[in-house]
Amino acid sequence: MNRNTKQRRALREVIEENDRPLSPPELLALASVKVDGLGIATVYRTIKSLLEDGALAQVDLPGEPPRYELPGKSMNHHFQCETCRKVFDAPGHLDAPQTLAPFEFSVSDYSLMLYGTCKDCLATSATK
Repeated sequence: MNRNTKQRRALREVIEENDRPLSPPELLALASVKVDGLGIATVYRTIKSLLEDGALAQVDLPGEPPRYELPGKSMNHHFQCETCRKVFDAPGHLDAPQTLAPFEFSVSDYSLMLYGTCKDCLATSATK
């Protein structure tokens, strides 16, 4: 049984408030505002504990370290900003992924990754 420490509460709050897949360094930066002296080792320990408890889900992206979000999301589509490197859930849905596979192949699962520029980076570049 895990204690409900202030570090654990802060990380859960950050994940709930941001509602997007977050990397450990992002979690550290955001949760450090809530908890003084938070370190990356504590973030990794807490991630491990939250994963074991089923309170966190790991998001694996091609060529990227894992990110973490709330469990139970059925979508597996993501958007990564090429400027700030943040990852966001992409709400769209691909109706027939089987149609993208070669003839007589069977699709068991798929993941869609979109790349571009997020709204914050677009706004920043527009003001320059």
